[in-house]
Amino acid sequence: MHFNKIFFLFLFSLVIGSSTIAQNEPQKTRILFVLDGSQSMYARWEKGQKMQIATRLLRKLVDSLEGTKNVELALRAYGHQNSVTPGDRNCKDTKLEVPFSPTNHSKIKDKLREIKPRGTTLIAYSLEQAANDFPDCSNCRNVIILITDGIEECDGDPCAVSLALQRKGVILKPFVIGLGLEPDVMDAFKCVGSFYDARSEETFAEVLGIVISQALNNTTTQVNLLDELNKPTETNVPMTFYDHFSSQVRYNFVHTIDARGNPDTIPIDPLGSYDLVVHTIPPVKKDNIEITAGKHNIIALDAPQGDLELKMNGFNEYKDLKAIVRKAGENEILVIQNFSDLQRYITGKYDLEILTLPRTIVKDVNIAQSRTTKVEIPQAGIANIGSSSKGYGSIFKEEGDELVWVCNLSDISTRESIVLQPGNYKVVFRSINARLSIYTKEESFTITSGQSTQVKL
Repeated sequence: MHFNKIFFLFLFSLVIGSSTIAQNEPQKTRILFVLDGSQSMYARWEKGQKMQIATRLLRKLVDSLEGTKNVELALRAYGHQNSVTPGDRNCKDTKLEVPFSPTNHSKIKDKLREIKPRGTTLIAYSLEQAANDFPDCSNCRNVIILITDGIEECDGDPCAVSLALQRKGVILKPFVIGLGLEPDVMDAFKCVGSFYDARSEETFAEVLGIVISQALNNTTTQVNLLDELNKPTETNVPMTFYDHFSSQVRYNFVHTIDARGNPDTIPIDPLGSYDLVVHTIPPVKKDNIEITAGKHNIIALDAPQGDLELKMNGFNEYKDLKAIVRKAGENEILVIQNFSDLQRYITGKYDLEILTLPRTIVKDVNIAQSRTTKVEIPQAGIANIGSSSKGYGSIFKEEGDELVWVCNLSDISTRESIVLQPGNYKVVFRSINARLSIYTKEESFTITSGQSTQVKL
């Protein structure tokens, strides 16, 4: 990818190890500076050379960060070891000059004074190598700041590298700062990340400060789960923040409301875009959420809910009665609800398949905001079925002229009791000793709520 001669800066946040560290553990921020040392950095920019201005501002920044708790720095450079000769570009000229350490600020400042522009611009390869400069850490925020003034000269594609690393969960959020770019060139960076245009040394210093602020400052987020009156009253449900690019889980929280009646605040890393799933039934989602660093962010989702209660009109003869719940008119199973439980759902209409014998279907059950909807079914009865010998048989429910299969009889027992819903039934049975189909027996019977019915075969 070829761009006009520019000076731009990438800020990348990388996650190394687990992203679901306990919230109360102090988290370390590690910042890796990746500096362009190619010969084009000799070019003038306002009152001095680009390299002079860039290294002076970086030394000032490094000096200001000395003594900051839970922050470590490192320095990588590229294009600074081999001079460009006609027809020969060293496209692997990059080196980690100062590794991470809590007390290496002086080494970084000294190295910044030593680096002289010499070689070519290898952005994509340097970015790939920089991703390996962070030692393993289970509770670190890893930030890369890449500073360069030139086009990619080694046939690499910074945008492709950025997107690939984001999808792999290495890079969370890039920022791009360009110096005096034309609009069409600025558009080219949309595939890399958020763009900032620095048109002066003063502007660059300000933008660099903003970048560091976003890397270090505390940021909080509030999730408002809105009811049908657009008030944040819904709560007590789990919610998961996924990385927008890699789909990896970043955070898990159970939503709560504080003592003042406001949704609780949660710490969210601003260096990333998120997809949020609130685990209501069914889930509610919001994608590609941007977090503003150093501010209190509010994320609002519509999540009006009501309760569903399932009841039996009388004594429940079933041992473990459940109901399959689907959205009205859909096939996907949302949940299997116990008859003894009160379950919350997003407001709307649902279809119930209650696992009685035969199954009880209830269509278009309306769940209303902050109300309990009760669904009550008739009490079952019991069919006591006995035969003189073992055999093969089934129970059918009589629905007009049609027989609807309900269940099979046991072929290893001569007596069994089966819990059935009220209605008219027929049992069809052939003894194991009867070798001809003509010896099949039929017996009709009726089940009444709360009563036992004797069926002799």
